This record gives sequence, C-alpha cells and structure tokens, in this order.
Amino acid sequence: MTLQNKTSFAKNPQWVQVPPPASLLNLMRFQPRVLAVLLHLKSSGYCESSILPYGRRLRYLARHVCLDDPERVNSFISTRNWTSNYKGNVVLAYAHYVRFHGLVWKSPCYQRVDREFKIPSSEDVAAIISHAKLKGALFYSVVSDTGMRPIEASGLRVKDVDVESGEVRPTTAKGGSARKLRLKNSTVAMWKRYVETHKLKLDSLVFATPHYQEPYKIAKLLEDNWTRLRNSVAEKLQKPELRHIRLYDLRHAFGTRTYLRTKDLVFTKHVLGHRSVNSTLRYIHVLDVESQEWTCKTAKDTDEAKSLVEQNFEYVATSPDGLMLFRKPK
Repeated sequence: MTLQNKTSFAKNPQWVQVPPPASLLNLMRFQPRVLAVLLHLKSSGYCESSILPYGRRLRYLARHVCLDDPERVNSFISTRNWTSNYKGNVVLAYAHYVRFHGLVWKSPCYQRVDREFKIPSSEDVAAIISHAKLKGALFYSVVSDTGMRPIEASGLRVKDVDVESGEVRPTTAKGGSARKLRLKNSTVAMWKRYVETHKLKLDSLVFATPHYQEPYKIAKLLEDNWTRLRNSVAEKLQKPELRHIRLYDLRHAFGTRTYLRTKDLVFTKHVLGHRSVNSTLRYIHVLDVESQEWTCKTAKDTDEAKSLVEQNFEYVATSPDGLMLFRKPK
C-alpha cells in the first residue's frame, strides 16, 4: 500500500462508513485508529462502562505521544505523576490498541496497591443526601440502599422497581449475574414521587435528562454532583471528614455491612453483582470487627423491629423486660 493510499485510508477508513452505535457518537472526535479499537471492543461485546474509559485514556496518550511507538508510550506513562493503580489502567487501555493494530510491545508491570477504605457512617451519608434535591437524593439513596454501581443505578427504568414490594432488578454491569435487591420504604416513597412528578412512562430512564440520555454520562454527571454536594455539606456542617466520602464508598459500605450482617461471602458476592469472590474480598477486608463501634437501639413491637431491620440493624437478643435489642456498625 502506497503512502498516498495509507493517508487516504486514514482519512476515510471503511469502518467509518458504517454508522457507529449512538452511544459512541461522542467518540467520533477521536483519531481514526483509536476509534477503530473502540468500535472493535463494542462489536466484541464489551460494555460501554469499560469502552469509554479506555477511549479517554487512549485519547490522553494520543495528545502527548505517538500511539504507534510503544517504547515512547511506556516512557511517557512511567513519568506521569499517577498512582500505580491508574498507570495499570492506562496500560490495559493501550494493550487493546496494540493488539488491534498488531504492534510489538513489551507491557510494563505496575503492581496494584490496595488501600484500606474507611467506611462512611450511615449518619454521615444520610446528612449528605438530606441536602440534595429530589433527583440526586433518590439516586444516592438507591446506591446506598442496594450497593449498586452508579452505572447500574443510572440505567434504571421505571419498570425495574416494584413499588409494592420495594424490589429492584438492575441490569448488572461488568458481566455479573442478574440480581434482585430491595429499597427502603423511604426510598420507594421518593421513587414514586419522582416518577409521578415527571410523569415518566414504564420504559423511561428515571435519571435521564434532555442532554444526558446514556447511563454512563448520567452516572458521571451525578457522581460530579455528589462531589460538589459532599464538599458543600462538609463546609456547612463544619465536618471536613465528609470531603473524603466518594460516591463509590456507598457501595463499599453496603458490601461490608452485608457481609458483617450475614457472614455469607457467596450471598455478598451475589448482591454486589460480582463475577469473582476475589472482587468481593476487596469489599470485606476493611472489616475490623474487634474494634467495631456499634449503634444500639431497642424495639418493643413488630412494627418498630421491622423499621430497624429496614435501617440495616441486626437483631441481637431480647431483654428480660421484653425489649428487642438491635445493633449496626457506626
């Protein structure tokens, strides 16, 4: 192939003649060789929540170094002030580019470094959510109640929630098994109010906006909103520790407390939508049961006991005077 033909192919590659999926139209601004990789991943069954981060990382590399020069790419990544974990993610994105275009490349190895998560207290999370507007409060409550990934919550449709039972069936991301979760009564009430206020149809994406119709974009928008909300509440309440609560920490908190309550690793794996127990273990190792502090409450009848269970309290015992004792981690 002559240089002229190569240039012509780069400007008008045949695969661009086939309209890409609507959800990937925003990637058309990428250079053709990057876009070819992303469309190949799409046709190979990769989900958008994986494809789009790969695209962003490849686009960043392309702005600073020639992607067809693997040695220069390796050198560039090594000089960035990134964590070892993020460098590994960039290397993974570039590996797809290398394989697709048949380049010779020796992949660098960046050892993943796990860190201990400080699980946010239910009270701190509730304080942040209470300052959100209805849409944000509903989204963050769904994530907190169920431990869904934000990308899963952002893809919920009206029909996915049974308002009578509070059961919700999300479309599981990252190839996990289908699962049924449960919302608290207060979240179901918010859900009904939001759906009725906006007159949403059964097939409507609940958290979509006129400008954000794709689950990945919706999740990113609401995650950015969480950061602003969290920082605002931290300043208002004079609690700087709130600034360290990420939206994804709500999922970690759910997984940790589910295991603490059930002592069942397989069940915890299922409700988190993991394919591997190894992934679930990353949500469990944060436990320090011996030093665990507890919030304790009592219930004198079935209704009060039911309310405490819905708030993730676990039954401990019944006192001599007939009061039921419950507890949950702070």
